[in-house]
Amino acid sequence: MVHAFDPAGREALAGKWGWFVALGVLLIMCGGIAFGNLLMATVASVYYVGLIMLIGGLLNLAHAFQVKSWGSVFYWVLSGSFYAAAGLFAFINPVLASSVLTFLLAVALIAAGCFRIWVGFRLRPLGGWGWMVIGGLVTLLAGLVIAAGWPVDSLWILGLFLAVDLVMQGLASIAFGVLARG
Repeated sequence: MVHAFDPAGREALAGKWGWFVALGVLLIMCGGIAFGNLLMATVASVYYVGLIMLIGGLLNLAHAFQVKSWGSVFYWVLSGSFYAAAGLFAFINPVLASSVLTFLLAVALIAAGCFRIWVGFRLRPLGGWGWMVIGGLVTLLAGLVIAAGWPVDSLWILGLFLAVDLVMQGLASIAFGVLARG
């Protein structure tokens, strides 16, 4: 196996730099399309989550019949059924599913922000603790802004996150490709 830190690994990556740049350009284009229609990007995000949940649910159901004890079978059937039902729900009503996912995103950001602020203050004797607090405040603020606009903003928030992520991954891939070229 060639490792990226080995000279051979560096040469292999440097030889493929154009593929990273091309991937980056493609990702930025997809991000631009997502920015152009945030509602459709939100629906695509919901369908993606729904598909993953549906596949997970079906795999859990298949696994249920591989276990021996009745208690285990019941657990896996119940777990698989809930996952599959949630996945199907995302396909049946993507607008409502986007509302639920946006609410969960807001709650997660608020909780993560509070936790990061707490950790930052716990690190107070160390240098740089303030950056942890600032990062927590930004995360907390993002969660509060999303919660304040919920449920109306649910139609575009997930699409916005997808669009920003695609553009950022594209920029990172281009930067990596150009810098790996050496």
